[in-house]
Amino acid sequence: MENERRRRRSHDPLVALHYQLSSTRREGSLDTIVVADGSGVVVAGAGSWASCEELAAFAPLIASGSHALDGVAVKRVDVDGDKVLLCARSTDVSARDDAMSRVAVSVSRILRAA
Repeated sequence: MENERRRRRSHDPLVALHYQLSSTRREGSLDTIVVADGSGVVVAGAGSWASCEELAAFAPLIASGSHALDGVAVKRVDVDGDKVLLCARSTDVSARDDAMSRVAVSVSRILRAA
């Protein structure tokens, strides 16, 4: 029997997404990581709620290139033709970018299952 690598799991997509983001935040030493819709509304996040809301609100502006925040990156994630915005803040840019690349696949998979 294969060992289960996840300690927490949920059949509820939003809870599963939160668990995935929390794990990524911890493992990637991120301050905040959030998934936002195209209008800047939080779908799920890990970090302080105020920081999640701030990043989600700025994500569309950062993604379009019209705004920048120190230590923040945004990645567009395809979910069956729709796009969500994965946004993270960290002082370690390399760790942040690696963590975002790894979690983007999981975010897409979890939201497609919804």
